[in-house]
Amino acid sequence: MASETWTVRRLLEWTEDFLRKKGFESPRLEAQILLAHALGCQKIDLYVRFSEEPAEDKRSTFREIIKKRSEGTPVAHLVGYREFYSLAFAVSPDVLIPRPETETLVMEALRLLKPLAAPRVLDIGTGSGCIAVTIAKQHKSAQVTAIDISPKALAIARTNAEQHAVTERVTFLEGDLFAPLSLQSFDLIASNPPYIAHAEFPTLDPGVRDFEPRSALDGGPDGLGFYRRLATEAERFLRPGGTTLVEIGSTQEDAVRDIFAARMEVGATIRDLGGRPRVISARARS
Repeated sequence: MASETWTVRRLLEWTEDFLRKKGFESPRLEAQILLAHALGCQKIDLYVRFSEEPAEDKRSTFREIIKKRSEGTPVAHLVGYREFYSLAFAVSPDVLIPRPETETLVMEALRLLKPLAAPRVLDIGTGSGCIAVTIAKQHKSAQVTAIDISPKALAIARTNAEQHAVTERVTFLEGDLFAPLSLQSFDLIASNPPYIAHAEFPTLDPGVRDFEPRSALDGGPDGLGFYRRLATEAERFLRPGGTTLVEIGSTQEDAVRDIFAARMEVGATIRDLGGRPRVISARARS
């Protein structure tokens, strides 16, 4: 083993096997992302570098990255970004790492906004800014307001807005839910609020529980606290016929629908690509 030549191909094979034995869900993809990061290249470039033997300093960097991954550090934290809706978003331990499931909310938002010439959109709890920035990037005339209580999260979100050239159409405000707003009204309110119940925290994946901000996860004793607050306040910030879209945990459909139905007209639940209930839609009553 000591005399083995550690080519790019061999490093990928060894790392994939190592991560698989550690129980990670996507060992091949993670091996590719992490090696590309260590080598300072794009993932696709690895395929034309299979026979290359990286320099020892690069292999040393890669070993340290794999050690941290084996200890639970999320891939996104190791490389500093996460892809969302085919866009790269900077992340840090101060924000929730964007999930593919949240793309379900963005797709529905864009569907609703498509007929509108200059829609106004509100993103509550913006975190990395993945919802606000993606909507602004995909709908070229949308004006988006993004709110978060964390100044550190807002700094990351602003970085992402700059990266994707939408700073002129995304306004960032610091505060708790609707508190920073005055008399503004919106065509659409979107939110991926904290929705983990206190009893669920011990069962969370350690990569989530130990490395992501609890404030972006903690939905109160039953996980529904933020939905109650959103449902109570959302309607007065919506234009007539405006819509609120909220992401939910896969077991929360009935509870969240009931919360919004007490104040708004609730539409069909939207399911993610895995078939799980993922987004609740509610319209302001005329």
